[in-house]
Amino acid sequence: MTQPSWRSDKRKTAERGYGGKWQRERAAFLDANPVCERCEKLGRVTPSTVVNHRVPHRGDMKLFWDRKNWEPACKPHHDGDIQREERSGIVKGTDKAGRPLDPSHPWNRAGPPPRQ
Repeated sequence: MTQPSWRSDKRKTAERGYGGKWQRERAAFLDANPVCERCEKLGRVTPSTVVNHRVPHRGDMKLFWDRKNWEPACKPHHDGDIQREERSGIVKGTDKAGRPLDPSHPWNRAGPPPRQ
């Protein structure tokens, strides 16, 4: 029998790992990382209000609790860009210098830069 999709799981949030322990750890992480990482890369200072899992955990509790997998994000980035990236697999946008944010973009690969 296959497991239901993590996002369509009908269990309560606490049953999926988002209970009291998560709320305490989340608050501590956001206190230590008060600025949205993605906004900061764009030269903006926006408070982080969401702890995003860089690699979607999909119910894997080891990945869920791995702090190296946590990213401080603002709600607009989490609900927009991050969700879109998870669906498409492509990171859109550029940094302050105009360099593409997608690590798989040709400009970010090792070797000579692409021809213009």
